[in-house]
Amino acid sequence: MRTATQAKTSTTDMEVTSIRLERTLKEKLKDLSGNQGYQSLIRDILWNYVNQKSGDYRPKFTPTDIRATVQAIAQKDESCVLTGKLIQAGDDMFLGFTIHGDLVPLSQIP
Repeated sequence: MRTATQAKTSTTDMEVTSIRLERTLKEKLKDLSGNQGYQSLIRDILWNYVNQKSGDYRPKFTPTDIRATVQAIAQKDESCVLTGKLIQAGDDMFLGFTIHGDLVPLSQIP
């Protein structure tokens, strides 16, 4: 899933939290974080999780993000990730597979 951009928070406004991680996990996080730093990467991962679980997260996609589509029927109300258009339960729709590995609702083929 795409990372949600969070506003930069001063470290003086943060609280220190201790978490135990396997050494190999910490090393892999350091490798993946590059110049960002692994603590910042972990914060981004946690914010993404919170946003997704809270229902507040609405990823922004463009037509070039869609790799493939399949026809589908909406089982519940959805919103097209490209247009924001409501797709009502029972309506024909498409599912788009994105370059990021997401399966997203579409009201039209991009």
